[in-house]
Amino acid sequence: MVSAGIFSSLRRRRSPSIEAFLVPVDLSDGPLLETLAAELISEFSGKTMRFQRKNSRSLIRKIQVFVGLLEFVRDSSLKLPSTENLCFKELYLLLYRSKILLDYCFQSSKLWLLLQNHSISGHFHDLNQEISTLLDVFPLEELNLNDDVREQIELLKRQSKRAKLFIDKHDESLRIKLYSFLSEFENGKIPDPVELCSFFVEMLGICDARSCRVEIEFLEEQIVNHEGDVEPTASVLKGFVALTRYCRFLLFGFEDDEVEVGIGKHKKPKKGLISREIAETFITIPKDFCCPILLDLMADPVIISTGQTYDRSSISRWMEEGHCTCPKTGQMLVHTRLVPNRALRNLIMLWCTAHGIPYDPPESVESSCETFAAASASKAAVEANKATAGLLIQQLANGTQSAKTIAAREIRLLAKTGKENRAYIAEAGAVPLLKELLSSPNTVAQENSVTAMLNLSIYEKNKSRIMDEVGCLGSIVGVLRFGHTTEARENAAATLFSLSAVHDYKRRIAEENGAIEALGALLREGTPRGKKDAVTALFNISTHTDNCIRLIESGAVTALVGALGCEGVADEAAGALALVVRQAIGAEAVGNEEMAVSGLIGMMRCGTPRGKENAVAALFELCRSGGAAATERVLKAPALAGLLQTLVCTGTRRARRKAASLARFFERSENASLHFGGLGVGYTVARNSAATRDSSFAGDVYAFARNSAATRDSSFAGDVSRSTMSISVPVL
Repeated sequence: MVSAGIFSSLRRRRSPSIEAFLVPVDLSDGPLLETLAAELISEFSGKTMRFQRKNSRSLIRKIQVFVGLLEFVRDSSLKLPSTENLCFKELYLLLYRSKILLDYCFQSSKLWLLLQNHSISGHFHDLNQEISTLLDVFPLEELNLNDDVREQIELLKRQSKRAKLFIDKHDESLRIKLYSFLSEFENGKIPDPVELCSFFVEMLGICDARSCRVEIEFLEEQIVNHEGDVEPTASVLKGFVALTRYCRFLLFGFEDDEVEVGIGKHKKPKKGLISREIAETFITIPKDFCCPILLDLMADPVIISTGQTYDRSSISRWMEEGHCTCPKTGQMLVHTRLVPNRALRNLIMLWCTAHGIPYDPPESVESSCETFAAASASKAAVEANKATAGLLIQQLANGTQSAKTIAAREIRLLAKTGKENRAYIAEAGAVPLLKELLSSPNTVAQENSVTAMLNLSIYEKNKSRIMDEVGCLGSIVGVLRFGHTTEARENAAATLFSLSAVHDYKRRIAEENGAIEALGALLREGTPRGKKDAVTALFNISTHTDNCIRLIESGAVTALVGALGCEGVADEAAGALALVVRQAIGAEAVGNEEMAVSGLIGMMRCGTPRGKENAVAALFELCRSGGAAATERVLKAPALAGLLQTLVCTGTRRARRKAASLARFFERSENASLHFGGLGVGYTVARNSAATRDSSFAGDVYAFARNSAATRDSSFAGDVSRSTMSISVPVL
C-alpha cells in the first residue's frame, strides 16, 4: 500500500476533502469506477514524466485493462452479487491510490524524485502487488466475460504475479551523481561548473532561474514537513538546497523576472510552497506556544525543573545572567538541566504549517546519530553556501543595479539561519557593500539590504563589524527615518535593537542624529509590528543610564507613556519607563506627563501579569526618585490601595514584592494613614511578605525583552524566525 508519507505530502499541497478518501456506498453498477479510471488514463497517459517513466506507464496500462472490464460490466447490465461489490470497492481504493501516486510523481520536483527514487519505485511495486491480490479474489467466472476481456485480465493477472521491484538504472545513476556533488562540497571542493551545467540543464531539464527556485522551494517544504523516519534526513536536504542555490547563480546569473528595478517598483516574490505571504494579516499565536519570557513563538521549547516550559535561548540567557529562580513562578531551580519538550514542539510545527508560517527546526539535536548526520550535511551545506556567498558578494561589488538587488535579497535569505552563514558572509566583506545599498533609490534594494543587515547583526561578532564600518550606523538610522517602505523602516528599528544588545553601543545609537526621534515616531504611528520594533529598541537603549536625558529631549518618554494603552507594546513601554524613572531627571519628566500615572494604574488593573509587575515597579521608582510632588500624585491616584492589595494577594512573586515595597514607601510618607487606611489586612500581608526589596529591577524587566532582533524576511509580515506579532530572539 502507498505509504502515509506520500498521502500526507499531497494533502499538505492539495488539501482534498476527507470524502475523497472514502469508498462510495454503492458501486454495484460501476460507472463511478469507470469514470475514475478513464480520468486517470486521460490525465496521465499523455504526460511525459522525466523520472519513473516505466513504472508510471506500466501502471496506466494496467488501469486501461480495468477500464475494459468495467465497460463490459456496464454494457452487459449484469446484477452483481455482493462479492463483486466488495471487489469493486477495493478496486476503487486501488484506483484512487494510483491517482495519488501518479499525481505525486507529476507534481514533485525533479531533485526530490531522484532522492526518493527507491521509495517511489517501491510504492509502484506495492500497487502492483495489490492488483495481483485483487485479481486473485475477483470472481471472474461469475461475470461471464467475453474472450477478449478475459484474455486481457488473465494476462494482467500473470504479469502482476511475476512483476518485481523495478528501479530505473538511469534514474539511479543520476541520483548517485547528485550525491557526488554534495560529497565534493563536503570534502571542501567545488564541483566542476561544466559538470554541474550538464547535470542540471541537460540531464534534469532545469534550464532557468525560475526552475531552480521551484526546486529550492519544494525541497524547503520537505524540510519543514519532514518526518524523522524519512530519507534523506532534513540536514541532508539542506545540503541539496544549498547546492541548488549555488547552481542557480552559477549557471543562470543574476537577472530575475521577479524583481523590477526602479523607484517605487516592488514586485513581491511569488508565493512558494512553504513561504506564503501573510501580507498585512496578523495571526494570534496560541498562548501556550509563546515563551513566557519572550512573549513570542517558541522555536525550541524546553522544560525546567519547576515544570514550566520556555524557549531554550531565553531561559539559557536567564540562567547565564545568574538567576536561579523560575521566571514565571519565582520558585528556586533544583537543577539547570533543560529537557526538550518535543510534544509541544511538534504541535507548534503543525500549527505553523497549517497557517503557512515558516518554521525551521532547531539546529541542535539530541541523539548522537542525528548529531553526526547533521554535522556531515552541515559541512556540505556550509561549503556550498560559502561558494554561493562568494558569487553574491562579487555581484554586490561589480554587478548591475538589478544584480545587486537580487544579491542583497539572496544574502538576506542566506543569513536567515545559521551563525556560520552570518559569519562568513560578513567576513567576505558584505557589510560595506550592503551599506551602500541602504541609501539606494530602489525600494527593493533598500528593503533587502537593511533586512540583510538585520540578519547579519544577530551574530555577535558582526555587531562590531557593522558599528565599526564608517557611516553604517548613520545609514541604518537614515532608513529608519526616511525608508521607502514600512518594512524597511521597521527592519531598521529591529537592527538598532539587535545592535543595542551590546552595552557600549547603546549610547552611540542614542547619540546618532534622529535615531531616538524616529523610534518614538514609529512607536506612536507605526503598525503593530513597527511599534513592537520601536518599543523593544527603546527599551534596550533605556537600560544605559547616560541615555536618559536624550530619551526625554527626543520625546521618546512621551511616546512610551502613550504606548501604555497599546496592546502588544504596553509591557515593554512600562518596563522602559521603570528604568527611566530610576533617575531623578527621568522621574521628573515622567511625572510631568499627564497620562503617565493613570496609564500605569490602568495597567495594574487590566494588564498582563508581566505588565502589572512592570507598572507597579515604575510607580514605586517614580515615588522613590521623583520627590514629594510625584509621590503625592501617585498617592492620590484613585483605587491604588485596592490594586496594591490585589497584587499582593494574586500577583506574580516579583509583582508582590514590588507592591509591598510601594506600600512600605507610603507607610513612611506623610498622611499615609489618611490615604491608605483602607489597606487593612492586605497591607499587613504586603508589609510582612516583603522582607527584602528586589535589588535588581532591570534584570527582572529584561526577562521579557529580547536580547537581539530576530532574523526575518522583509517580504512577509512574519518570518521563519519571527512571529507576526513580535520580534523573537531565537534562531529558528
